[in-house]
Amino acid sequence: MKKLIWREVTAPDGTVLKVQVNLAESSISWLHARAMISLRQYDAAEALRLDWERAQMGPRVTMNWESAAAPSGGRRGGAATPIGSERQTAARDRLHGALDTAGPGLKDILWRVACAGEGLSAAERALGWPGRAGKLVLGFALDRVADYYRIR
Repeated sequence: MKKLIWREVTAPDGTVLKVQVNLAESSISWLHARAMISLRQYDAAEALRLDWERAQMGPRVTMNWESAAAPSGGRRGGAATPIGSERQTAARDRLHGALDTAGPGLKDILWRVACAGEGLSAAERALGWPGRAGKLVLGFALDRVADYYRIR
């Protein structure tokens, strides 16, 4: 579902342009659609984001009732482990492995743009980086993540 709005942006030469923005588009999709990252880097970012979602690492907006459930399954010594939590743990391990592979200087921008969905310029500002530095650093990080996920 597209949600389009018009915004005014200032171009590098100082002219003010009116552009249409799709609010439903992710930061990574936007970068890939404008050939700022390669298909391999896009696939790496999507794999990382998918593990982020599967690991349920985002903020919760409702209460978690899973720990309040009564033990069941008829086994002695406690409740059976739900399969969902095993998948969640595996996704969390892959996510941490990918971020650790990117390295301490690269995983900040990687997490902000690929997982949190922050725009590249907003991530650069938040990290105190000069403009356009984030694109280069994000590219390095995505290449390392692509190696981690074995994306060709």
